[in-house]
Amino acid sequence: MERLHWIRHRLQRLLPGDGGRGWYSPASTLSTKRSLDPPDSPDPGGRRLSGKRRSVTPRHAPGQSQHGSSRNYQGNGIRTTKYSLLSFIPKNLFEQFHRVANLYFLFLVLLNWVPVVEAFQKEITMIPLAVVLFVIAVKDALEDYRRYRYDQRVNNTSTSVYCGKQRRYVERRWAEVCVGDLVRLYCNDIIPADMVLLHSSDPGGVCHIETANLDGESNLKLRRVVRDLQRQGLDFSPETFSSRIECENPNNELQCFRGYMEHPSKARVGLHIENLLLRTCTVRNTEMVVGFVVYAGHETKAMQNNSGPRYKRSKLERRLNTDVLWSVALLLLLCFTAAVGHGLWLNSLKNPFFLIPGDPPPLLAGFYMFWTMIIVLQVLIPISLYVSIEIVKLGQIYFIQSDVDLYSEQTASGVQCRALNITEDLGQIQYLFSDKTGTLTENCMLFRRCTIAGVEYPHHDNAQWLEQYEEQDTHSRPHTLRSRCSRKSLSCRSLSCNRSSVSLHTLASQSDTASQEPAHAHGAFSRTMECMVAPDPLLQLKLQELPRPEGAAAAELSYILDFFLALAVCNTVVVSSPTKSQHVVPVPRTPQRSLEDMKLLLQKFSLPRFPHAPSSLHPDTPAPAQSPAPSSFPAPSAEGAGLWEECDDDDCGEELFYESESPDEAALVQAARAYGYTLQARSAEHLVVALPGSAPLTVPLLHLLPFHSDRKRMSVVVRHPVTGRVVVFTKGADSVVMELSRDDAAADEEEEHQAFIREQTQRHLDDYAREGLRTLCVAKRVLEEAEYEAWLKKHVLAETSIENREELLLDSAQRLETNLTLLGATGIVDRLQDDVPETIEALQRAGIRMWVLTGDKQETAVNIAYACRLLRPSDQLLTANCESKDACEALFSRLSEEIHRWEESQAASVGGGGVSGFTLVIDGRTLDWALGAELQGAFLQLTQHCRSVICCRSTPLQKSQVVRLVRDTLGVTTLAVGDGANDVSMIQVADVGIGISGQEGMQAVMSSDFAVSRFKHLRKLLLVHGHWCYTRLANMILYFFYKNVMYVNLLFWYQFFCGFSGSVMTNSWALIFFNLLFTSAPPLLYGILDKDVSADALLGVPQLYASGQNSEAYCRTTFWLTLLDSFYQSLVCFFVPYLAFAGSDVSIFSFGSPINSSALLIILLHQVIESRTLTWLHGAVLLGSAAFYYGFSLLFSVLCVTCNSPTDPLGVETHAMSQPLYYCVCVLTTVLALLPRVSYHAFHNTICPPDTVRAGLMDRLVSKEYWTHVGQWTDTPAPQTLSVNADPSSTTDRPPDHHNVLS
Repeated sequence: MERLHWIRHRLQRLLPGDGGRGWYSPASTLSTKRSLDPPDSPDPGGRRLSGKRRSVTPRHAPGQSQHGSSRNYQGNGIRTTKYSLLSFIPKNLFEQFHRVANLYFLFLVLLNWVPVVEAFQKEITMIPLAVVLFVIAVKDALEDYRRYRYDQRVNNTSTSVYCGKQRRYVERRWAEVCVGDLVRLYCNDIIPADMVLLHSSDPGGVCHIETANLDGESNLKLRRVVRDLQRQGLDFSPETFSSRIECENPNNELQCFRGYMEHPSKARVGLHIENLLLRTCTVRNTEMVVGFVVYAGHETKAMQNNSGPRYKRSKLERRLNTDVLWSVALLLLLCFTAAVGHGLWLNSLKNPFFLIPGDPPPLLAGFYMFWTMIIVLQVLIPISLYVSIEIVKLGQIYFIQSDVDLYSEQTASGVQCRALNITEDLGQIQYLFSDKTGTLTENCMLFRRCTIAGVEYPHHDNAQWLEQYEEQDTHSRPHTLRSRCSRKSLSCRSLSCNRSSVSLHTLASQSDTASQEPAHAHGAFSRTMECMVAPDPLLQLKLQELPRPEGAAAAELSYILDFFLALAVCNTVVVSSPTKSQHVVPVPRTPQRSLEDMKLLLQKFSLPRFPHAPSSLHPDTPAPAQSPAPSSFPAPSAEGAGLWEECDDDDCGEELFYESESPDEAALVQAARAYGYTLQARSAEHLVVALPGSAPLTVPLLHLLPFHSDRKRMSVVVRHPVTGRVVVFTKGADSVVMELSRDDAAADEEEEHQAFIREQTQRHLDDYAREGLRTLCVAKRVLEEAEYEAWLKKHVLAETSIENREELLLDSAQRLETNLTLLGATGIVDRLQDDVPETIEALQRAGIRMWVLTGDKQETAVNIAYACRLLRPSDQLLTANCESKDACEALFSRLSEEIHRWEESQAASVGGGGVSGFTLVIDGRTLDWALGAELQGAFLQLTQHCRSVICCRSTPLQKSQVVRLVRDTLGVTTLAVGDGANDVSMIQVADVGIGISGQEGMQAVMSSDFAVSRFKHLRKLLLVHGHWCYTRLANMILYFFYKNVMYVNLLFWYQFFCGFSGSVMTNSWALIFFNLLFTSAPPLLYGILDKDVSADALLGVPQLYASGQNSEAYCRTTFWLTLLDSFYQSLVCFFVPYLAFAGSDVSIFSFGSPINSSALLIILLHQVIESRTLTWLHGAVLLGSAAFYYGFSLLFSVLCVTCNSPTDPLGVETHAMSQPLYYCVCVLTTVLALLPRVSYHAFHNTICPPDTVRAGLMDRLVSKEYWTHVGQWTDTPAPQTLSVNADPSSTTDRPPDHHNVLS
């Protein structure tokens, strides 16, 4: 059933659908609107609709039977188990025999039951396969039982469901909830199914949910009651609810929900993700909610996203599969040789007396012998190797996750290994692709400076605060600076809801995927660093003159007022207080007296023109033409002076906290608050903003157009509380907003002034980017009522559409966000994480080529690259910013030629001294052309000459395309690391994906193979654990091939002396158990604990990582040399005893006893020679394996009477071990077999030792000598600390001069 469910899920994914985020419009604008959707509504009722829609009506509605609305939909009970008591054995065997190795050994078992090719007793050949199947079956049974207990715990959880017959809410199990039910939940209750929110105890009709168990994000999400329903008041009557919901069929899009609710009056209201409560989420900070179930059980979005563990094939595994095929070819060759030899031997006999009449002729006998030898030599294919690899990887993962150096006290989390089968790929990374914000930087934003109306306000105090914060944070992390932002603890879980509930961890503790839930000491992005905003003295002085504006100052103040008002309202920040959550913050009404005074103030306020630019600030700037200041919030005149007295935060009411999904939003809201523009409350229909010195104003919120990666901006549509005009405030990427701020319909004078502002703002943006600041532009647009109504009609159609909703909403937003008036721009600091420069330097010295893929401006990315040592001062910087495809092609060709000439000139210089690397910087538009089929080759050829590449203004799609291009075309091992949802695609495309649990949620972590809390942890994860995992697994695999081929060849050599009859010189039990039991434990220990180089040496000498990149431990050469060595050792192990017993009357088993013993000693001592780490545990396992063999052999020799018919080995071992010749043969054979390998290691390590051997020898030196050798090895100067995000005067290292840049 799971496979059928998976197939259905994949088919659903192939259907055309739309992704994206939900869009929200408050009820004040659309409550009376009728849907403009085409009137092809499906048949109402509880039937599943054809196509991509479903219709759901309440189960208690008039005319509906008790199960009428949900009879064709899946129930809410879940079943994640694979098996039942009846299906376990057949289904588990069916799954296990999907493995080719198990099928191969099943074929051998069945083949041994054929009399003409039988080699051993039928029961003996079944033992290896039975043991492997039994071990895996026990493991699967335990895992499935754990899932069964979890299912039972979840399905038996109780919830309140409305019963139409009893006309009240009754307690029911989750498994009994059906589509169409009304469910009532209280604070801290877990949501049992996907439900549309119909009612909330909050007067504003909002609800908070925590989605940590769904996507790992611990910050609260806001959900809203369906429009129209939120006006019903505090009482919700289930009996009166009879509306029908039509929505899309179940899918796995967590950020999107499309549908509409149709009331009995045929009025339709659009449904969005803001109206949907998702299963497994938890209700927080809301007393009570009522939801209408639309998806249940396995059709919920949570279960649709439960795709099981990630699976990727590592590079080593692909190599292993190839070598297994070579082993199969070798097996077939040996069997074919034996078959031909047997046929020739029979053909050479003349009337042998031992042949029975009716025996097959030589040709047919040779054919039978081929299959007999397949059974005899079956050990050549290592059945236990794959099981051993899984065990070894579990051990490696345990040690990785237990490394205290990879634990972050700041986030209280360590490394997470989410993919269990690619640990060895960590040691073979050749290309690393990294995001910038949140990955290399902290993603903790601090408002640094801004520009308004073309005037720059540097906020020097903010720079000083940042330096003090970083210095204090370095010396003593627990201490923080005092700021205007309160540091009282606000935990979203600490608010009492007067009701206990089942804990989220109670239900999730048994889950396969446990999510870590960090404790909140503050609201998200509401810590000290985000709150540190020191007002700029000049800007503060201008605001103090607000009551008495004169001349150009009045027009400039109107821009300033609009700018900070936009920062306060254009966001999705959730407001809360120390004792109350967001939804119960009292929403004050604007006092009538204050409103009348403000209207009078506005009537007396005139809009003077700019007579000239503020020459005092920019004397070199030409004065623009005079232009009216298009303000939706004009500055008041002097007669309103009493309104604008400064009010201290502590005196204006209760402390407020801001929680946001993006750290820059919180930083901008805190900046507005520092100047007196305080966002005090938010609801579905309005915002409450306190202006400097005035009573709080209620700002009607008409629409919120959230940020979209295609638009690169967000907007809010509000109605001004005083003027009543509709205003659009927009903030977003400067490259987009600057283009949208051109108004073709504006007057020449006004457009000339806007051109001046754009010119000055662009200059300031370039300065910000060179300082490494994140930039955002702020703009607005004032709409006429007719203009707004025309846009609203099309927007309502987009909101109520189910198909292509995202495209329609995107088009609707783009129609609104045109002809904007540019207000200004902001610059935000995002400092580097700790030890990022040292980590990048170590990774580059390890031979890893690093690419940075970021959406930031080119100047910002280059500045950060210099600060983190991705770029060195001596690097040649290549820039690619092209306007056309042809120009891009010509530039790539010219840069390649210049690089070739430069390399030739460097090669001609004496010793090649002073050779520097190249770094390519390419923007998003040029990258689009470079990723095209025609320019891919030239682009990759150019990048291969570069030490690093920086892709600016890149989209999430471009990130994944770059990773796929490099991985597939160059055939290299890639690693992608990021922290946000925009990095998920490249993380999944790369060979190894690493997510950083940063400030942008947990989407990257949930999609990754490994998760770390800091970028610096990559250094040890790759250079130490990656190197160890690769070398251990590589050496263990080679050891498995060695011991299997060596032992099988012993049986093959014996065939030359028995007429290729398929006979063996040992008993069948010892033959089967030799690889299954006697020599199985040492390789496991070898693969988990062996260390060829210490961690300090690997960190001190990153160049050692190159051995894994070049696959030195396990490659074609090492594989065939290992097989040759195994052939040699098998020859010695067989022919030394043969020569020792030649001419004697020794029996077959007596001849095979010293061969078996010698083979065991050679195989165990071979591992001792290859091991770099020997501890008491290694000694115990090796001695235990030898003792186990000899104990079993002696007991078998004493007790076995009829267990090995027809030739029982009774007394053979005891007699052989009593002879001195036995021990002489074993010692001589072992020495001769291992002597070449020991000699090779001795000569090789003395004459030209590998780097790992040299590093291992350095570990034996004392500390002073050790670091001296490390310094001589690396031969690199001491790293120089660079400054980032500082003022230009304090920056110690700047980007190279223009003559060092090729473009």
